Amino acid sequence: MTAPLLEVRDLHVTFGTPRGTVRAVDALGFTVEAGRTLGIVGESGSGKSVTSLAVMGLHRTGAEVTGSVRLAGQELNGLPEKELAKVRGRRMAMIFQDPLSSLHPYYTVGEQIAEHFRVHFRAGRAAARKRAVDMLGEVGIPEPARRAGEYPHQFSGGMRQRAMIAMALACEPDLLIADEPTTALDVTVQAQILELIARLQEERGLGVVMITHDLGVVARVAHEVLVMYGGRAAEQAPADELFAGPAHPYTRGLLDSLPRLDSPDDVPLPSIPGSPPSLLNRAPGCAFAPRCPRAAAGTREERERCTGELPEPRPYGSPARTAACHFAGSAPATVPTPEVTR
Repeated sequence: MTAPLLEVRDLHVTFGTPRGTVRAVDALGFTVEAGRTLGIVGESGSGKSVTSLAVMGLHRTGAEVTGSVRLAGQELNGLPEKELAKVRGRRMAMIFQDPLSSLHPYYTVGEQIAEHFRVHFRAGRAAARKRAVDMLGEVGIPEPARRAGEYPHQFSGGMRQRAMIAMALACEPDLLIADEPTTALDVTVQAQILELIARLQEERGLGVVMITHDLGVVARVAHEVLVMYGGRAAEQAPADELFAGPAHPYTRGLLDSLPRLDSPDDVPLPSIPGSPPSLLNRAPGCAFAPRCPRAAAGTREERERCTGELPEPRPYGSPARTAACHFAGSAPATVPTPEVTR
């Protein structure tokens, strides 16, 4: 059996603060296969972006990262920065949420892509410039030779995101992490960016981690889905299984809150009551219990179990699926779930 491209095991990310230790990611594990897309979804503060930065080795002083992060069998966590820098950008790359702040305003887009290429391949200026122009053309930017000489502020939001994709893929990495790549883009441009990533994945056999809060995006592009809540994995499943019938009440709540064209106009959009949990002082039981309709509707013994005993991920339905819920699958469906359109 072929080893996964990316394998994360027992990942913990903590931050020391004057008020105590923030456990931003807690005992997280997942895999990504070459040519496949893992969608990581959850509310703001669930640990999605912290996870991606831990995989890339981009957390600065103040963060403690433990656990295993293996790329094609090579352990990355604990690797000296000089060695990690050779892997980052060359074998794995990341598209950040805000391309305008990720691109340097004082250098042209072409210069930045070319410099990224030169760092990893020791190419000459002419070869690097040609690579930058070729990549801009590959991601669909018109007149790439001219646009390579322009600055980030001269690009639209969608074009900046394409430029970031061009930079990320210039060195032909095996793994691409996309952190909210369609944030603040209109729906037409969003669809174009997702289609572009899917096309490049198919052509290059990329493993992709798509981080988003939008389950519609996940349904469109992901093969597998990891639902995070409070820094932990709430549910992991193949996309078609998860959308056909979510096992965790939190996943059900996320799906129910999606707007639908067939919903009656006079019916309010469902929402999950309450707020995400504090990561400073974790409760002993399930982090979702205070907001969980299944816990609220349970017997006294069931409620005490939800609030006092931490549920570990356990198999549910198929070997490829897990849910961290004492009563996985027992929450009734209330709204039809969207079809996976990938």
